[in-house]
Amino acid sequence: MVNTRRIVIENQRILINLLKKPLAFPLLLGFFVFLTWISLRLQHSSSSSSHPKSAQERSNPDLGILDGDDKVNLVRFSLASLSPVRKDDRGWLLDPVVLARDSRLKGGAASCLSIHVGEIRPGGLRGNHRHHTCNETFVIWGAKTKFRLENHKVEKGYAEVVIGEDEVAVAVSPSGTAHALVNVDPVRSTFFIGCQDSNMPNNSSTSDYKVWKDL
Repeated sequence: MVNTRRIVIENQRILINLLKKPLAFPLLLGFFVFLTWISLRLQHSSSSSSHPKSAQERSNPDLGILDGDDKVNLVRFSLASLSPVRKDDRGWLLDPVVLARDSRLKGGAASCLSIHVGEIRPGGLRGNHRHHTCNETFVIWGAKTKFRLENHKVEKGYAEVVIGEDEVAVAVSPSGTAHALVNVDPVRSTFFIGCQDSNMPNNSSTSDYKVWKDL
C-alpha cells in the first residue's frame, strides 16, 4: 500500500534541496514570469472576443463610424467583391424590399407602391423628416454618405453610420421614425432610391419636417 505521508515528505525534501541550489531562484522567477505572460494573453484574448468589431469597422476603419449598422436598420455590401447584390462582374443588382426582408431588417416598406430616385451633391441633405403613414426602404450608393435614423434605444435619440463610396447599402425607416441622408463626400454625388408602401401626401399632417437642428 502506498504511504502518502512518506511521498509528501520526500517531495518536500526534494523541493528544499532544489531551493538551496544557486540556479533555483532564476528558474522559479522565469517560471512565474511565464505564468504571468500566459495569464495576460488569456485575458487579452477574452477581452477581444467580447468586443468584436462590426463588419463596417473592419472594412472601413477610416469612415469615422459612430454606431453599428444594426442600430440604423442598415445592411451594406462592398462593390469590390462578390456578394448577394453583386453576383458577377456586370455590377450590382437588387430588389430593395426582398433584400431588406432577407437581411432581417424590420419595419421597411412591404412593397414599392411609391418610389423616388434622387441625387445628393457634396454637402447636401435629404430627409430630416418623419413619416407617420408609411414605411420606407432606401438603397444608397455612390459617395461617402451619413445615414441617420431615430432610435430611442440610443442615449442621444438617434444612431448614424457612414456608407463608403465603394459600398451599396439598404436601410429601412419604419413609420413614425425620423431619417436623414447627408453627403459627406468632398467630390462625389450620393444616389438613392426611396421605396414607400403607401401613397403619402407631402404635407405637415402626415410628416414632421426638420427633426434635427444640427443637420
